[in-house]
Amino acid sequence: MPDMLVNLLNLPPLEAALARVREAGINIRRAQAFEITAVRTFIEREWGTGWADETSVGFANKPVTVYIATYEGRVVGFGAYECTRRAFFGPTGVEPAQRQKGIGAALLLACLWGMRELGYVYGIIGGAGPTEFYARTAGATVIPDSSPGIYTDMLRKEQHPPELAGPQG
Repeated sequence: MPDMLVNLLNLPPLEAALARVREAGINIRRAQAFEITAVRTFIEREWGTGWADETSVGFANKPVTVYIATYEGRVVGFGAYECTRRAFFGPTGVEPAQRQKGIGAALLLACLWGMRELGYVYGIIGGAGPTEFYARTAGATVIPDSSPGIYTDMLRKEQHPPELAGPQG
């Protein structure tokens, strides 16, 4: 999957995207540091430990660089930036039952506006899966020859070392 470049000076307004999801009873907001366990649990359940680990970095940033979508007091989506690399958006996800409501677009735009507030002029969407979505929502363009980008030489799923049998005589 290629990386994409977003001109943060040409972002669409965030408020329209937030208003759309509010009509469905969904709130988009910056996560708070004390919510890390609830957010990690949600991400691990839906997308696995790798994405949860990656997103955890955003909770250490000041300000926190993780946005969440909530519905009736629970997390239904998330978007993060400045986790993988500086000026990188992602990971992000919306639980399947809540898709097609504009949540992904609102999370994306909230994160990109957050990057702009940090002083970035351009943002990178690393390993962008739905390139058409990012192009349509934020004007992102594919960066030529960017696949696989930073996602190379990745560690395989962690394996637990065998139990130590004790000192050998």
